[in-house]
Amino acid sequence: MPAHDSYDFVIVGGGTAGCVLAARLTEDENLRVLLLEAGAADLPDAVAYPPAWPTLANSPAGWGDLTVPQRFSNAPVPLPRGRGLGGSSAINAMVFARGHHTSYDGWSNRGAKGWTYDDLLPYFQRSESAVSGAPGRGTAGPLTVGPTTRPNEILLACLDGAIEVGFPRAIDISGGLEDGFGPVDLNIVAGQRQSAADAYLTPALARPNLTVETGALAHRLLFESQRCTGVEYRVDGEIHRATATSEVVLTAGTIGSAQLLMRSGIGPETVLREAHVEVVHPLPGVGRNLHDHPRINLVHSSQRPVPTPQANHGEIIGLLRSDPHLTGPDVQIIFIDIPLPNPVAAVSNGFTIGVSPMLPVSRGSMRITSADPSAPPVLDPGYFTAAADVEVVVAGIEAAREIAASAALARWGVAEVAPGVDLTDRAMLGDYARRNFGSYCHPVGTCAMGEDAYSVVNSELRVHGVEGLRIADGSVIPVIPSANTNATVYAIAERAAELLRPS
Repeated sequence: MPAHDSYDFVIVGGGTAGCVLAARLTEDENLRVLLLEAGAADLPDAVAYPPAWPTLANSPAGWGDLTVPQRFSNAPVPLPRGRGLGGSSAINAMVFARGHHTSYDGWSNRGAKGWTYDDLLPYFQRSESAVSGAPGRGTAGPLTVGPTTRPNEILLACLDGAIEVGFPRAIDISGGLEDGFGPVDLNIVAGQRQSAADAYLTPALARPNLTVETGALAHRLLFESQRCTGVEYRVDGEIHRATATSEVVLTAGTIGSAQLLMRSGIGPETVLREAHVEVVHPLPGVGRNLHDHPRINLVHSSQRPVPTPQANHGEIIGLLRSDPHLTGPDVQIIFIDIPLPNPVAAVSNGFTIGVSPMLPVSRGSMRITSADPSAPPVLDPGYFTAAADVEVVVAGIEAAREIAASAALARWGVAEVAPGVDLTDRAMLGDYARRNFGSYCHPVGTCAMGEDAYSVVNSELRVHGVEGLRIADGSVIPVIPSANTNATVYAIAERAAELLRPS
């Protein structure tokens, strides 16, 4: 049981953003903060072991979400998200990369003021101690980030192949300023994962002004008129209420934050009425704009034995442009040192080249069907519903095949198993991509920041039309950046902490 039922701030969600905010706000000893997390404080031992991340989505550290069957594959897609302190930073693949600076330009198109790459730069820097020491990188943040010190030889051969066929070698591919290929920064320290809970929350747990409640599932937000005053939540079957004298901050992620708004009567009126939820404040943008990076895996066999993975499997990435006239990169290629499962044939010794459209046009939605907090959400990211995304991913596949055909990889005796070298027609490749993809686990956008009719929060992260309530997680991202999203969520939360502190 919490020691108090009244706090200055109540934070809902102990994932990346929640850990950052709990740590930063309690640096002020005069602020009392309650952090609520639905999952556990203690996670499976495998969380700490970097190569084990593919097993975590279906462990107690994950929610186990599935999308609805997608339009072209007619199959649901697993959409992993973390459950427990650290959230998705405790189950992800530990890639720490800013999006290319051009990919944040779309935020202002939605009316998000003051959220360009240059605006975010101080907050990126505040979160990190970058081993590379590259220009523009942070040197004193809680996260120690850098490339693996033990790169897999097959991945180094892939990098050599990319350079051989003409792609530039990036100096710091994680920094947000370059196209090209290079070793990516990872959240791995001394051979173990460093989650947001490790870096931010654990050092703050002894502070008397911080209370952390795990196993605490938020049911709904509490209101007095148009002001959010607190949260109703359940622990061990008992209902509790916590009051926020300053503000409630949602950090439950792209799925969780939008769910809680809807269960509390904030969202599209039609969705709320169908779910038998009383409308407290109609806000049509809640749950809209759901989008994600899909990823196509080109699986290869190798005649030479691929060394046993030592880091996180995906240690080298590339950013490239599907059209040279673009202002920035729109495709990511990631080299993975294991042969991921594929629909063609089992591969016992090999590797994977993943291809992902980084600036997808496709959009979907999420909604609730009930006020019951245990009812799963209805998730439809609408993967590849925009033809432009298919064109981009086909261009990425063609680039990946150029790399696989390099002399650097010929020395390994590689052969493409899936989709298979006989599939060369662009239309057929596009059809294959639409039917054989997975989530890159970067859902964003359901509580988008901006000033248009479907925005949910303003540029100070306040929920439109509601007092005392902000959102500070990946759900507020209006347009996905061209990178794995965790580094951007850290920066959003660092900036949110600054916005929330009393002046």
